Amino acid sequence: MVPGLKEIVLAGPRGFCAGVERAIEIVELALQVCPPPVYVRKEIVHNLHVVEALRAKGAIFVDELNEVPDDATVIFSAHGVSPAVREEAQRRRLRVIDATCPLVTKVHLEAVRYAREGYTIILVGHEDHDEVIGTTGEAPDKIVVVSSPEEVEALQVPNPDKVAYITQTTLSVDDTREVIEALRRRFPRIFGPSKDDICYATQNRQNAVKAIAKEAEVILVIGAKNSSNSIRLTEVAEDAGRRAYLITDATEIQPAWFTGVCCVGVTSGASAPEHLVREVVDALTRLGATRVEEWELVQEDVSFGLPIELQHETPHRTPLVQHP
Repeated sequence: MVPGLKEIVLAGPRGFCAGVERAIEIVELALQVCPPPVYVRKEIVHNLHVVEALRAKGAIFVDELNEVPDDATVIFSAHGVSPAVREEAQRRRLRVIDATCPLVTKVHLEAVRYAREGYTIILVGHEDHDEVIGTTGEAPDKIVVVSSPEEVEALQVPNPDKVAYITQTTLSVDDTREVIEALRRRFPRIFGPSKDDICYATQNRQNAVKAIAKEAEVILVIGAKNSSNSIRLTEVAEDAGRRAYLITDATEIQPAWFTGVCCVGVTSGASAPEHLVREVVDALTRLGATRVEEWELVQEDVSFGLPIELQHETPHRTPLVQHP
């Protein structure tokens, strides 16, 4: 028990976004309708609990296609892949099911269009992120990755009047604002994406954290340590003046975090399943919290259809992703 701990505030929205729900459903459905084994390149989404649950159902996760036998079924993760990966799969006659988030696909198409038109493309994002690696592969000789205003100032491009930028989808307006402002100062004629390209889920979850930070003294973010949006949720809480901890699940909670704390905020990254939130709430209740309040900032009603590879298999499917 932690003396003084009374209230839990749940951020809303939190947890799964439409792209993650779609990716998980694709794997579940492929396991039902495709001849085994079914392979998945990389983590389908950045959450070990999700990966382990799908592995238990029969999915085989690999790092690269050379681990997949010829003619087998392979699923590309929600983060997308480069054309080189697609070409290798085609050459080896693999049956590909593409779980790339449609928002990521849109960014890929923009990169292709800008490259075709002769632009130098500035990709705002983290160079080692799976999504950025895939997007850069669309035009490796045309794309430069930057993550800070300082990197923008050091840029050298062939034609300053022929520059465009795109962004990693797991970043929000807030995440990219300073970099984009620096780009616009450096290249006044730069082209950029419309507001529709910003990942709605990333921004909504960050706004929800800002809201609960007005009351919660400590904020727990449930998500994987390699999840870009989960890491950023922790940073958003800290920017709001609150102590924040990124945890994989309830087993990582330390009671000492809540000494002298009355209200704890809880949120989860876009790849974290809701049952992990319930387990964290249960753990906090055992430590003494007696009241749970949900702050729903906005309701999300976004959904994405299945890829064409699966649509003809199950034209009258029912959703496999269950909402708590």
